[in-house]
Amino acid sequence: MTNHSTPHIYFFKKAFSLFHQLENGDKLEAYVLINTEPGKSWEVAEAALRIKGVKKAHAVTGQYDVIAYVEFVEMNELGRIIGKIQSIKGVMRTQTAIAMALRLKE
Repeated sequence: MTNHSTPHIYFFKKAFSLFHQLENGDKLEAYVLINTEPGKSWEVAEAALRIKGVKKAHAVTGQYDVIAYVEFVEMNELGRIIGKIQSIKGVMRTQTAIAMALRLKE
C-alpha cells in the first residue's frame, strides 16, 4: 500500500531501487511499439534486430505492427535506440513503454 502522505519518500525508494539495479550491472528494459507503412512489418522487424540494444523484434497483430524489446543502461542510450528505429524505412511512428523496477514491499 502506498503512503500518499509522504510521496517524496515513496519516490526516493523507487529511485534508489532503480539506481541499485544499475550499480549491480542490471540493464533497464523497454518495449518499443511500432506502426509501419502497410506491408513493411517484417522488414522493419528484421532491420530493428540489427540495432545494438534491440534484443527481440516481432511483427505482431493488433494496434501495432512491430514490437521491439530493448535493453539499455542509460536513458540517452534508449534515445539513441529509438532514434535508429524511427529512421528505419517504413516506420511511421513509435511509442515506448519503459519497464518499471520490481515493486517495493513496504
